[in-house]
Amino acid sequence: MTRTSDRERRRDPARIALYVFLLASAAFFLLPVVVVVLNSLKTMDEIRQGSLLALPASPTFDFWRIAWSSACSGIECRGISPGLFNSIKIAVPAVFLSVLVGALNGYALSQWKRPAADRIMLAITFGLFVPYQCMMYPTIVLARTGGLFGTYPGIVLIHVVYGIPYTTLLFRNFYAGLPDELTKAARIEGASFLQTFGHVMLPLSVNMLVVVGVLQFTGIWNDYFLGFIFAGNENAPMTVQLNNLVNNTRGEVAINVNMAATILTALPTLLVYLLSGRYFVRGIAAGAVKG
Repeated sequence: MTRTSDRERRRDPARIALYVFLLASAAFFLLPVVVVVLNSLKTMDEIRQGSLLALPASPTFDFWRIAWSSACSGIECRGISPGLFNSIKIAVPAVFLSVLVGALNGYALSQWKRPAADRIMLAITFGLFVPYQCMMYPTIVLARTGGLFGTYPGIVLIHVVYGIPYTTLLFRNFYAGLPDELTKAARIEGASFLQTFGHVMLPLSVNMLVVVGVLQFTGIWNDYFLGFIFAGNENAPMTVQLNNLVNNTRGEVAINVNMAATILTALPTLLVYLLSGRYFVRGIAAGAVKG
């Protein structure tokens, strides 16, 4: 009976249609990646003469090395390697601070059982729906006034401030779903607010910390707009370097180099997802988007 029911379940038209839809969706999203990878391994002559989906006749990683190099000729600089360290030194502290502040805010709001807490949470959530493009002018004025415009501390602070509403909302929903007995037991043992947060709540939030950290890292690493405006030339992240490379108008447009540079820029976020995949899925299942 069990084998028969399993066979019938596999032959269920609805299940088959679901699998077909999932495979078609995966192919739809993976096709651009396949095109980029294939053409980053071809010469320009091969790209011009063949199809974008054709396999490379003689695959080569020479164009990856060109995309990565930081060699300059005259006033023209090609390569995205200078932006790697900039992106790392921007993303790491910005992710750490925004996640830490968001976790502390979320815990405080989840424990504050008063109408004022709901109003504060509503105000924070409202910040999620205001496009930061609309706040650029006052943000630029404030950054200039504080001497932070075009500086490394300035771009880190901008990412932290814009990330706090998002991280606070996720952590508040997560902590609101935990049993109140945990904090009550900590208070009975004499633990303070910060001790309860550091010794009880944070250890229970590992999966959630990974979820929020991965989402924040992805958003900050892939950001171009804020990095272009606030980072300055010396702190320009990889996305700005990629844009400069792709929009280079001197000579022939090297499609293979541009595609290789695109892959190199996207690799760190892909590696982060691969390394944290198990914890990311657990965090989502534990209520990362609940509430």
